[in-house]
Amino acid sequence: MTIAAENLTWKIGQTTIVDSVSLRAEPGKMLGLLGPNGSGKSSLLRLLAGLRKAHAGQVTLDGKELRQFGRGAIARRVALVEQHANTEAAVKVRDVVRLGRIPHHSPLGGWTRADDAAVDSALERVGMGERREQYWQSLSGGERQRVHIARALAQTPTELLLDEPTNHLDIQHQMDLLRLISDISLTSIIAMHDLNHAAMFCDCLVVLQKGRVVAHGAPEEVLTEQLLRDVFRVEARVERSPHHGRPHIHFLR
Repeated sequence: MTIAAENLTWKIGQTTIVDSVSLRAEPGKMLGLLGPNGSGKSSLLRLLAGLRKAHAGQVTLDGKELRQFGRGAIARRVALVEQHANTEAAVKVRDVVRLGRIPHHSPLGGWTRADDAAVDSALERVGMGERREQYWQSLSGGERQRVHIARALAQTPTELLLDEPTNHLDIQHQMDLLRLISDISLTSIIAMHDLNHAAMFCDCLVVLQKGRVVAHGAPEEVLTEQLLRDVFRVEARVERSPHHGRPHIHFLR
């Protein structure tokens, strides 16, 4: 068992954003969150990361309620990569990635070789090792996104939560990043818009609509033509890909 939500509800005023959501991520697997804009994906990820307090329901780690963990213990275990994290500070790439090591240090704890190794490994894994001395402001949007992924990996989490991590990336780096996430031995929950990428890489899908779960299961069970019509308001044909055996969606004009 790993990270799970049980009847999770969160509101802004009288508006329910996340409505009685239950899900369970399998250890070492990738769970994809799908849904139209405004369906509650980003808010759900922040609840799972302990950054927001639910109005009802609970998040658990290995069956233990998240609120029973200290903030530091959660930060050492759960890493969240958000869509719009940014900074105007004049910092180098390696300094951004070093932030991922903060949860592993006491207030008086010094920097160690293990910290250096974690930072270097994370940068290499996202293809940014040669940019470690470059300044943050000089990076493209896609390069900044890859550095944020490296910062999360340097945290050495067991659960990795990602909110649209392929935004701003060209197709090569989209594919490279999704392969990386699917290959590492982490439990990951990833909010996505690209349905074909979700079908190709995710082990399980949860589809949200207006804050509620309307479908969950394996990609071939979830991504039906009827669901695409009802939830995403698109006409499409779904076939099994001869290349990877997963569903492939052909959108109609």
